[in-house]
Amino acid sequence: MTSSNLSVLEICAGAGGQSYGLEQAGFEHELAVEIDRDAAATLRLNRPSWDVREGDVREVNGRDFRGIDLLAGGVPCPPFSVAGKQLGAEDERDLFPEAIRLVREAKPAAVMLENVKGLGSARFQTYRDAIRDELEKLGYHTDWQLLLSSEFGVPQLRPRFILVAVKGARFKKFEWPGAVGTPRMVGETLLPMMSVNGWAGASAWARRANSIAPTIVGGSKKHGGADLGPTRAKAAWLALGVDGKGIADDAPSAEHPIHHTPRLTNPMVARVQGFDDSWNFSGRKTSVYRQIGNAFPPPVAEGVGRAIKRAIGAESTIKRSLRVVA
Repeated sequence: MTSSNLSVLEICAGAGGQSYGLEQAGFEHELAVEIDRDAAATLRLNRPSWDVREGDVREVNGRDFRGIDLLAGGVPCPPFSVAGKQLGAEDERDLFPEAIRLVREAKPAAVMLENVKGLGSARFQTYRDAIRDELEKLGYHTDWQLLLSSEFGVPQLRPRFILVAVKGARFKKFEWPGAVGTPRMVGETLLPMMSVNGWAGASAWARRANSIAPTIVGGSKKHGGADLGPTRAKAAWLALGVDGKGIADDAPSAEHPIHHTPRLTNPMVARVQGFDDSWNFSGRKTSVYRQIGNAFPPPVAEGVGRAIKRAIGAESTIKRSLRVVA
């Protein structure tokens, strides 16, 4: 680890959206935990040097990472999603208690946990207060914020509800990141990819797709396939000139008519999620789509990560350097 980088233990890492963003912000992974086999393979594919543990976060001993700079994770969203039953703490997939356990054991300088906007609803106020109380007992100051991915250069709204907790007085140095420029449109984002095979209608399509995208829906192994979401989402995509009923293998070619309504490819979906060409995915087509669709957009993770680093950076770097010397 270089002196300028801080350390992170990431749970529920998925296919690496948060991982990649935090790396861009200046964090280096001491461990990334992910239970899905294909998503764990994606992490190893992109970062062979990382310690990637394929398994349940409940099996991680936080004491092995005592003094880590950041504990981060995209804990499962079904307990709080408007598309589900909203069972919250009663849902067996709720891993916030495990995250709190790891905070207690690892004692990180900061915590970053992201979820769907449903967690911010009035229904879960008591639940949020309980999490805040637990963290405050451990010496952390906390704040929740709803961030729109479109404000970070991602061409879709994709609201994410994020918890940041910082230990001690350094919380006063933390400020939520602001919007980065104007939102990007789907057309301008995907035009190079839509035109790569010579489709004559690409430019006209891009002019029509002059808006941000509906939120990408990844689904799960039990629910949802390789398409762009429920009926309402498909209708919104159609208004942008996209057939949301499936995922294409390739971009339109010169043989397609000018007025063709294209489907997105997985690389296009990844671009809408904020990934660049350097991040690759492992697995079959439907698995790759789910990995991408369930990811935390890297630019948002980078923005929050940089804000955390500004708050804890100098002191944490000094402490870690002293430990190495010792």
